[in-house]
Amino acid sequence: MPRKSSRRTSRHSPASTSAPTEPSPAPRRARGGTRPRGAESVHELPAGEVQTSTGTAELVPDPDGSTGVTLMVNGVPSSHLDLADPGLLTFEYMQQMAAVLGALPAGPLRVVHLGAAGCTLARYVEHERPDSRQIAVDLDADLVARVREWFALPRAPRLRLRAGDARAELATLPDSSVDVVVRDVFAGDTTPAHVTTVGFVREALRVLRPGGVYLANCADRPPLALVRRELATAAAALTPFSTGATTEGRIGLIAEPGQLKGRRYGNLVLVVVRPVDDATSADENQAAQDDPVPFGLDDPGLARALRSLPVPATLLTGEEVGRFTGTAVPLEDDIPLPVPDGATRPGAPAAASRDVVGPGTS
Repeated sequence: MPRKSSRRTSRHSPASTSAPTEPSPAPRRARGGTRPRGAESVHELPAGEVQTSTGTAELVPDPDGSTGVTLMVNGVPSSHLDLADPGLLTFEYMQQMAAVLGALPAGPLRVVHLGAAGCTLARYVEHERPDSRQIAVDLDADLVARVREWFALPRAPRLRLRAGDARAELATLPDSSVDVVVRDVFAGDTTPAHVTTVGFVREALRVLRPGGVYLANCADRPPLALVRRELATAAAALTPFSTGATTEGRIGLIAEPGQLKGRRYGNLVLVVVRPVDDATSADENQAAQDDPVPFGLDDPGLARALRSLPVPATLLTGEEVGRFTGTAVPLEDDIPLPVPDGATRPGAPAAASRDVVGPGTS
């Protein structure tokens, strides 16, 4: 279950002990001068549980009477949004992911969100990086359609919503086509096994262009055995993408220090950077040089940004990751997975779009 920060932070308001007293800026207007459709007040949102394809969704307004709302999916908090401020993130792990995104060079990004829910991070990226191109995937087709109705989401092609399995949809994307892949997939409070394996992470790295970043929300409890295995999995997945003998500097783990000491259950963020080296094709390396997303886990600015969060976080890199991983064994696919219709092979073009039809998709 994601934990909300005790303090609300926004691009426009530094960390504070209470909600901003000044009105939050209105969401950025869409092209053509029209505001994306969506509720402007929590009173415009449905009350009580709403049936969806996989169960129920419920929108719970913040108790302080603000424009904040928590999206509950099958009784589990899945997203928190502020209707008036898309730059506001309250879940700690999303603040940590945002710090990583903030370390990337300025300008639009190409981002794939696996596990869309309320599209909180997609709204944030559009707010911080106007004209980004994003795809958000969720298994629940009804939920995908409803969040487009409820929230002021960017219109296509800036944000395309797709209903489907995260791994199957990832397989439809072409090689080296995006800057960031975010995995935030849960069934209840557990990440489905098929999106934690070496095969899945390799698929994410295939879709990333050289220098691109994979971010994964890992929920675990002491002694963090699952997170350790996810780190081992990332190291194994990197092998085909690099001729180097080490993955040092390409894998990081972000967490609140107490979590790393095994004090509580919580969300940790795994960071994997696709290498740019002689194992990558010449065309892909040239593309990375022409349109770079240089990113280093040793960036002191990233470490400072994480320490400055409302709940300060630590970034493990290099040898620290190796020591923390220990003897953990990578997670492997137990059985061959079916290949979805339209899935790409290396070098193949993107499959035909299966974006959800509805308001804001054209």
